[in-house]
Amino acid sequence: MITIRTVELDDAEAIAAHRRDGREYLAPWEPAKDEASYSVAGVREAIEAALGRVESGTALAYVIELDGDVVGQIFLNSIVRGPYFRSCSVGYWIAQAAAGRGIATEAVRLGKQVAFEELGLFRVQAETLLDNHASQKVLQRNGFEPIGMAPAYLKIAGKWQDHLLFQVLNPEMD
Repeated sequence: MITIRTVELDDAEAIAAHRRDGREYLAPWEPAKDEASYSVAGVREAIEAALGRVESGTALAYVIELDGDVVGQIFLNSIVRGPYFRSCSVGYWIAQAAAGRGIATEAVRLGKQVAFEELGLFRVQAETLLDNHASQKVLQRNGFEPIGMAPAYLKIAGKWQDHLLFQVLNPEMD
């Protein structure tokens, strides 16, 4: 069973192990990481920072579990709950050993459910590198549609790269 739950400091060891094991696998899709990003202490710091954003109301940070084991993370970032703009951006990663099994697709579905049903947002955005076809399929399976291309959007793998932008709208809101 695939579930998501709020990340905890005790998740640092499992997350660090997956990040170390999948270092080369994840590197092309993420910002460049320093050595601390692969250590339990560095992951604990990242979790603490994420929980600070949760506390401030600007983000939600989850682990993705498969049958109770941590296999990745999903984040709802840049949460805005205003009267005229209710939106967030979703980002996620899956451990290399768990990839290609529909886990990311289900995790994004669950994250979208949180955004729409619990947060009352109207829109969820996602960004992918132009050649990240696997992530694009995950989004499309969840109803996301491409809305454009953002030049030099994020610094990924050490260089500013173009990204495809996707969004899905809450069908329960007009």
